[in-house]
Amino acid sequence: MSVSVELNHLIIPSRNNRESAEFLANLLGLEVGDEWGPFIPVETRNGVRLDFASVPEADLRLQHYCFLVPEDDFDAVFARLLETGVTYSADPQMKQIGEINHNHGGRGVYFLDPGGNGMEIITQPYEPERRRPTAW
Repeated sequence: MSVSVELNHLIIPSRNNRESAEFLANLLGLEVGDEWGPFIPVETRNGVRLDFASVPEADLRLQHYCFLVPEDDFDAVFARLLETGVTYSADPQMKQIGEINHNHGGRGVYFLDPGGNGMEIITQPYEPERRRPTAW
């Protein structure tokens, strides 16, 4: 029996919750929500809330978050990424520094946010059945 389920929210550990929330919101053209307890929320277009929480440096572990953006928006998002001065790569091992990948007929980059989280921006999903035409 299949249950109708959707992802509602994630808690994203960070060195500085406000800095990380503002970084991602600015990058993706999203809004930073009102602080709620220890969380600074950013909500994606599909309603998933990312709750950034400050944690002690010793408790940070590398996490990975991937954001699917329309091909038509990639250039604007990438330009904002370049403005931050963050190092980016075509691969998660960060061996292809300064390059964009073209996996699955799309484009993508990997980078770290200010909180030390691994981030990825892609224009095509990895799963063939979920791939879209180049324009949404």
